[in-house]
Amino acid sequence: VNITEVVAVRAPDSGLPLERRPRTDFPTYIGPATHLAEERARLSALTWEHFDARMMGATIGAELSGIDLTGDLPPSAVDEIASAVADYKVVFFRGQAFTPAQHVAFARNFGELEVHPFIPSNTEEPELVRFEKDADTTGYENQWHHDVTWRECPSKATILRAIQVPDVGGDTLFADMYAAYEVLHADVKAEIDDLEAIHDWAQAFGRRGTLDPARMAEMRERYPEATHPAVCTHELTGRPYLYLNRTFINRFVGQTRPESVDRLDRICRMTDTPEYQCRFHWEPDSVAFWDNRAVQHLACSDYWPETRVMERASIVGERPRR
Repeated sequence: VNITEVVAVRAPDSGLPLERRPRTDFPTYIGPATHLAEERARLSALTWEHFDARMMGATIGAELSGIDLTGDLPPSAVDEIASAVADYKVVFFRGQAFTPAQHVAFARNFGELEVHPFIPSNTEEPELVRFEKDADTTGYENQWHHDVTWRECPSKATILRAIQVPDVGGDTLFADMYAAYEVLHADVKAEIDDLEAIHDWAQAFGRRGTLDPARMAEMRERYPEATHPAVCTHELTGRPYLYLNRTFINRFVGQTRPESVDRLDRICRMTDTPEYQCRFHWEPDSVAFWDNRAVQHLACSDYWPETRVMERASIVGERPRR
């Protein structure tokens, strides 16, 4: 059911003002998410040789058990984990007591690792980004986003490990961007399929006064704005997915930032649908491995003043394509 139609029909009876919004307002939906059924059935039928899988969401998320990631894995296990990430979009492991070197070694099974130029790394392994939040250093990651979309070639996947977590709070949510795109009406798809967005690291890293002007100019030269399609085709699955986020996008090509903000907000609302999401509660030595192209994530900032320490390895990807 189109929520616009519900508003138009029910508003007179409710005493509220009648409101009709054009289809381009990217309405959300109520009622059964029937478009998820085929993918849910496909995922439910999957079987694996090297681990067991328990699905967590209708089309996204599975907890994998019965495998130790800290040692050397046979190529068949590496390939199967990669397949599971492509299928479930994000997979989770418990009880993986990585050393930093083991974390990096595991991640390198899946490709070249990036070094983040703005976020401090683990001193032992420069490829590991360390997120350490406490009463004095609070979290700002509680907004839906893909990682590092400001790069010309953003990371294709992320492997995040929990080192210290609060007893309550600090969960991470993940959203399926295939499903978010699939639910859109054909005329809405036609409106956004050819859009391109300009991504800028300064949207996140240049607004908090963390860089002096000289450093800002240096980083601007090294990392200019990147332009990516609003709707991309996944290089492995061939499926289209939404590739937009409020964290790093400055504007759409051919539009000013004020003109872009409203449209960006309306499209990004598709991430808010619980039917496209899963939620993971961390324990020490938990690991999440997700596809950074087809998945957005959000880290809940609900644990202050407790401490939350995480380390992340990111795998270099290709330039997103329409």
